[in-house]
Amino acid sequence: MDRYFLENQLWSEGYKRIMGLDEVGRGCLCGPVVAAGVIIEPGTRLNVSVADSKSLTEPLRRELAEEIKEKSAFWVVKEMSPEEIDKFNILKASIRAMVKCTETPGADPDYLLVDGNRFTDSLIRYSCVVKGDDKSASIAAASILAKVYRDKYMHQLHEEYPYYGWDTNVGYPTRKHYEGLQKFGYTPHHRKSFKLNTEKTFNRSG
Repeated sequence: MDRYFLENQLWSEGYKRIMGLDEVGRGCLCGPVVAAGVIIEPGTRLNVSVADSKSLTEPLRRELAEEIKEKSAFWVVKEMSPEEIDKFNILKASIRAMVKCTETPGADPDYLLVDGNRFTDSLIRYSCVVKGDDKSASIAAASILAKVYRDKYMHQLHEEYPYYGWDTNVGYPTRKHYEGLQKFGYTPHHRKSFKLNTEKTFNRSG
């Protein structure tokens, strides 16, 4: 698969700052939703291993993240907090996180490649690309940066809240996570608008 097909086509049309956008953490029970934006210099090719972050091992993701930061014309990571997710809903919060990336000083994208099938009205031309993190190098790079950032954050939270398995599940619903909820209740980092458990309502705990 040529992950530069979309970029090459847009570069040939005169676009110079094509930003790939992706987010991670939509399906988690806790923690922020994190988006990243990456602009690849026209004609530049990143490491051949750059692909959908979910298909890569954690050590390789971390290694590629550093290379992406070094070789990209621009990169940025933004997040929306659990409180903002509860306020806006997870889809709108995910889109807002991506919009934050486009509005970062110095980004100045002239075209957006957005993973998925939903975005928002924008003065910047854009295309939504279903499974874009496997079809576009810039989207794949964004998915790697977003996941590495969020995983690291959840691992740090695990040190403070070791009962939910965030060092391995990074906030996704797993048996260990639900067992922690049953025994210790939810934390300030849980998304209160999500159904945290189908059998029991939990009281807030620190």
